[in-house]
Order: sequence, then structure tokens, then C-alpha cells
Amino acid sequence: MKVGIDMGLEPGGKPAMLDLEELLATRLLVQGNSGSGKSHLLRRLIEQSAEWVQQAIIDPEGDFVTLADHYGHIVVEAADYSEADVQRVAARVREHRASVVLNLEGLDVEAQMRSAAAFLGGLFDAHRDHWYPVLVVVDEAQLFAPSAAGEVSDEARKTSLGAMTNLMCRGRKRGLAGVIATQRLAKLAKNVAAEASNFLMGRTFLDIDMARAADLLGMEKRTAEMFRDLERGHFVALGPAVSRRPLPIRIGEVQTSTRSTSPKLMPPPATSGDDLRDLIFAPAPAEPRRAAPPPPPPPPGVDDLLQALSRRPALEPATPAPAAPDMPEADRKALIDAVLREIISDPDASYRSIAVLYQDFLVRCRIHRLPGEPLDLPAFRRRLTIARAGVGNDTESSVEWSRATEMAGGLSEDIQGLFLLIARAALDQAPCPSDAEVARVCGSRSTGRAKRLLAYMESQGLLVCRNDLRGNRIIALPELGWTTAPGDAAAQSDMAL
Repeated sequence: MKVGIDMGLEPGGKPAMLDLEELLATRLLVQGNSGSGKSHLLRRLIEQSAEWVQQAIIDPEGDFVTLADHYGHIVVEAADYSEADVQRVAARVREHRASVVLNLEGLDVEAQMRSAAAFLGGLFDAHRDHWYPVLVVVDEAQLFAPSAAGEVSDEARKTSLGAMTNLMCRGRKRGLAGVIATQRLAKLAKNVAAEASNFLMGRTFLDIDMARAADLLGMEKRTAEMFRDLERGHFVALGPAVSRRPLPIRIGEVQTSTRSTSPKLMPPPATSGDDLRDLIFAPAPAEPRRAAPPPPPPPPGVDDLLQALSRRPALEPATPAPAAPDMPEADRKALIDAVLREIISDPDASYRSIAVLYQDFLVRCRIHRLPGEPLDLPAFRRRLTIARAGVGNDTESSVEWSRATEMAGGLSEDIQGLFLLIARAALDQAPCPSDAEVARVCGSRSTGRAKRLLAYMESQGLLVCRNDLRGNRIIALPELGWTTAPGDAAAQSDMAL
């Protein structure tokens, strides 16, 4: 499914759209000197995608904490918690699919690196059931993945660099999509930058950075000087999520703003030299004694923060959406079934994790304006298993099929779908599923794994396999008394369910 994020305008005035699903699979690198508009670009991306995907922002300067007021992000003040607490918070973030901002402001560089590494480690080490898609935005990435040793300890640098490498190199399978921004490509570790497939290059002045930016965009070196002429907020984009050719874009407006502002011209006061001297060197007046100010409130404990994450505050949309009309339960169920059919019609859907498919399901439900609460994760697993088995509404409502689903409920999760696939074929007197179709339902392309699963189920007494005189396979389900028609075990999988 394609969800377009409006990033601004192309030269002809056409909206510059970014494919969010493609971005989640291919990652993004943003480069530009200080003042080129990197933070503005990241803010635009975060605001436009907040409704569609969970977000985790590593913020070294505290620029993105204002997102909490408009979009419900939870701000984690890293200075108030230990590294172990930050790692626990990151694990709870993935479990409850909460969008957060890790504010590293107030920490020295080494402490920032350690805290960011702990946070990324918590996201990366989450349980497989919690591998929901997350947009992980890292501002000033050269601080956390430096290309060379600096003033920090080797231990802190290696820990932070390892966490950033995991994010960009191995995070995709865990649902982590890295979006990193840096002032200079030369300061960013090459093995981290090389994993990005999408690029947004802003204003750059140093020759080495211009040459490297041109090389990443596939441009000739003699055209690299164009990066000196880019205005603030103007970038050159390239990548499967944006454009297959280098495309200049101007980043659009944002709803929130940073707590800091760019320097503005301000003329000095019109005061003569003698008056200024008197003001500067005037003796300090005697100050009356004042009562000591009350101590600042203590920071929230980590348990309070974890409870706030579990509450998952609802996002405040930029524009209120009209309420969906009430829908009869039968129509609602039919719409859910249609969404599930859309998902499994994708040839690659069988090989994606259940967390990624569930996120896709929730997005599609919003697009189809499904009223009420969508299915929770366990209910989605059951419905997806039935849909993968190719069960129609008539079959699902039959008394015979209820026996099959009741028996499948007592099986382990990895073979429930396979059992229902065979049961559906036996009930309909359809040919026995091939090894390729069995492997697809189990989320694999290996026919060897399909054969091993069938052998395991036969050893447990769940089914009996035999071949007819022509060598076609027949599978019987003794507990149900059903038998499939003969089928070619070596046939290719039929994706049309």
C-alpha cells in the first residue's frame, strides 16, 4: 500500500511526494551545513507522517520536544534517567507503539552517545511480537556515528557507533527505519551512511562534502558546485521513496516550531559612550535579602514514565477528520475481510512479520474509514490465518468448519494456518496443496521446510499423507474424517486465493 507524504514543492509547482512505505524499507540520509534547513525538513517529515507510523526521535539539542503539544509525543528527558532506565523505556515504547522524543539536551557529548546507544539498543532488542514499523529519526548523526575518534572514550564511541550501525544495517527486519541527518558527510561513518538508499542533500560549501554528495546522487563532479547555491530549505532528492533521478524540492511549512530561533539583526541602543561606561561600571546596588526559591519539582520516576507510555496518548490531527458513519456489524466484518484480502493479495505479504502486516492492516482500515475499534493483534492473527487458508464466508459459517477451527485453536501458532489450509482443501474436496503453497502459508519460500512441517504434523497424528497410483499426494485428517483430492506436491504455488 502506498502512503504519500507531502514534503513540499518540485520546481514546476507539483507536490513533492515521499512514499512512506518505501522509506520504511530503504532508509533516508539528510545532509546540509548548519542553517540549510535540515531540522525544518525533519520536522516536516515527522509532522506529515505522525498519523501513519510510530516515531522515535533522538534529539541532541531539544529542538523537537514541541511535538508533544500537537502530536502527542512523549518526551523522555535522558538527563533524568540512567542508561538502564532509558533502555527499559525504549522496550516499552515498542511494546505500546508510542511515539517519543529522547531529549539529550543538558548532557555532555559522551553521555549523549551512551544514552542514545542504550535507547537504540532497547528498540533493536525488542521482542519479535513488538516489531512494529518505527521511524527512527536521529538529528546530528555525526555525533553518534563519528568517522574518526574524537575526545570521547573509545568505549562510548564504539557503543554508539555499533548501535547506529545496527539501526541502519540490521534494523529493517525489526521494523526500524533510520532517518539520519548530518552537517557533514565526511564526519559520518561510511558504513552507516552507505546503508541509506534515499538522500536529501542541502546547502554545502566544503569541496570534500560536495564531491561526496554528488557521488551519492550519481551526479558528475563538475556539477557538484550547485550545492553551494541552494537556498535555505531547498534540497536535492534522490531515492526509490522520492525520485529515481535527482530532483530539486523546496520543503513546505510546518505546524510546530523549535524552542530556539535563528539569529536576527538587532541594532545596538542609541547611547553615548560615557553613558554606556557609567552603566557598565556602576557599583552593584545592595540587594535585599530574599527568601530562597522553592526547589524545582523532582523529575518523574521511570515507573511513571513507563505508565505514560502504556497509556499511548492519542494524536491530535492537524485537521479534524469527519466522524465515520455507523455501519452494521455484517458490513463491518465484510470490510475487514476485504482489507485482509488486499493484504494477502500482495505476493510479498506471506514473508513479512506479523507486526508489519498488522501495521499495514491498521493503516488500510483508516483509509477505508472503518468505524469502531479495529481488531487487536490476537484477533488479527486469527483472521489472517483464516484468510491465508482461502476460507470464504460460506465455509466459515458452516458447522463442519467450526470443528476445524476448534481443533486448530489447540495447535501451536506456526502450524495453525497450515492445518486450516489442508482442512479447507479437504472440506471442499479440492486438490491437495503443493509444497510451494504450504511453504507460502507458513511464511517461507523453502519447500524443504514445508515437507518438514507436514512430516511433523503426521508424527503428531494430525494428518496422514499418501500417494495415489499417479504419484499425486493425498492428505487425510483422521480427527475430522476429511480427505483432500489428489494433488501434485511439486506444483507451483497459486497466489489467487
